[in-house]
Amino acid sequence: MTLVARGEHAATIRRAGLRLDSPDGVDVLRAPVVDTADLADFAGTATVLLSVKSQDTAAAVRDLSRAGVAEAVVCVQNGVVNEPMALRCFDSVYGICVMLPAEHLEPGVVAVHSSPIGGILDIGRYPAGSDDRAAEIAEALAGATFLSEPRADIMRWKYRKLIMNLGNAVQALCGRLEAGDPVLGLVREEAERCFAAAGVESVTADEDRVRRADHITLLPVPGHQRSGGSSYQSLLRAQGSIETDYLNGEICLLGRLHGVATPANAVVQRLANRAAANGSAPGVMTAAELFETVTQAIDGKPDSRWPIG
Repeated sequence: MTLVARGEHAATIRRAGLRLDSPDGVDVLRAPVVDTADLADFAGTATVLLSVKSQDTAAAVRDLSRAGVAEAVVCVQNGVVNEPMALRCFDSVYGICVMLPAEHLEPGVVAVHSSPIGGILDIGRYPAGSDDRAAEIAEALAGATFLSEPRADIMRWKYRKLIMNLGNAVQALCGRLEAGDPVLGLVREEAERCFAAAGVESVTADEDRVRRADHITLLPVPGHQRSGGSSYQSLLRAQGSIETDYLNGEICLLGRLHGVATPANAVVQRLANRAAANGSAPGVMTAAELFETVTQAIDGKPDSRWPIG
């Protein structure tokens, strides 16, 4: 196994290993780490787990393609655009629906907040189907604290996860996310309308709840206070980018293609991008301010306090 990492993250792993903190203690993985894929030995049958944020996928796929990876790329990522990007360059592409309460806030360290099941990582071929490789990867993941099943309809599961992830930027902007948040309801309602107009199939919310059941149990991790989801963590790391273009922006794209208005997702997308570009910490505005800005955009009256143009 070879790890591909960048910057201080790569330097720390090279020096001290990749540290996994969990409710059960600390594990350190020591493995070769390279800064670019062309420095790795991807011989013949290499299976690559791609886990960068979606905004970095195109560059990572180019890197892997130039390195001569020939067998399979597995997109362990939020969003639904990564698999088609990978399929441009590789014959065998797989998607994983990621349900994983983890955080990465400092180089060389990942914290997982669930035990004994670390998360749910179901896998399937893209665009559809399953095969022996998917079954082998699911078996390997199951041996590493995860629940994982091969699914021939993995993109239906990923589209449901996309709807859930529309709240990531809401949480990052407001510093919190509650089930009854009115903006959360608005962005998800727009998504459902876009899916219907575009003919996108997703599993139902009930199917998703049955799969999750009570498998993920959040527990304290010594030295870590659970902060928030992936977009929240992006603002905490203050590296200037956030994945909202591939979450809320995906809904905006579908809406523009199929004639469905998506003002709520457009406001959230633009404000999250601005927060990332400005180096803002999570919680740049209150939930009430975001709701007011969204509702004014829906009414065609942009709020000058939070310009979105």
